[in-house]
Amino acid sequence: MREIVFDTETTGLDPRSGDRLVEIGCIEMVNRVATGAIFHAYFNPERDMPAEAEAVHGLSITFLSDKPKFATRAAELLDFLADSPLVAHNAGFDFGFLNTELALCGLGEIGRDRMVDTVAIARRKHPGAKLSLDALCSRYGIDRSHRTKHGALLDAELLAQLYVELMGGRQIGLELAADAAVVTRGEVTAPATPSATPRSFRAPRPHAASAAERARHEQFMAGFGDALWNRS
Repeated sequence: MREIVFDTETTGLDPRSGDRLVEIGCIEMVNRVATGAIFHAYFNPERDMPAEAEAVHGLSITFLSDKPKFATRAAELLDFLADSPLVAHNAGFDFGFLNTELALCGLGEIGRDRMVDTVAIARRKHPGAKLSLDALCSRYGIDRSHRTKHGALLDAELLAQLYVELMGGRQIGLELAADAAVVTRGEVTAPATPSATPRSFRAPRPHAASAAERARHEQFMAGFGDALWNRS
């Protein structure tokens, strides 16, 4: 089963008030194993960047000013998403911004029936617990030491690991993804999933007792005398 785990960064909290999407990071998973295929892009929001938003993700309007507008990458993004389920943390937020940007391009919205919300999954598994991405990564022992600010691709990578754990985890050492070359889209190159370490063939060991072992066993059993198992 193909799924896309994704995250967004924005200029604020509400696309209805004019906030825009400025970064998206998407990771392809097949049978809940990352394939190495990604889509990552920054976008020029065609507006200012509020200081409080920049403090969260570190994306300044100076950095974004030469990036493409969302409309120029929309078709490529939709091609990558295809018809797969879309996994996000607090997915309603990300869907709201993504669909607003698509509407501004004159494109159809992505149906909410494709939405997989990891916050909702975590709430069912851990009622009353903290449900932020940071808190859940700590709960499941997912390393986020390299995360100093929010970033769409980095957060999507963390979320992909968290999603696997929320859905039951993965047996250590079990490799389900076939070896494949890295498929890269957008502006970031992702490493391919490492293949399983080849194992050398080991011949089966003999398990039948030798004649000498059987003789020693019979001698040992004879020492019990009138044993119950000899009376029948």
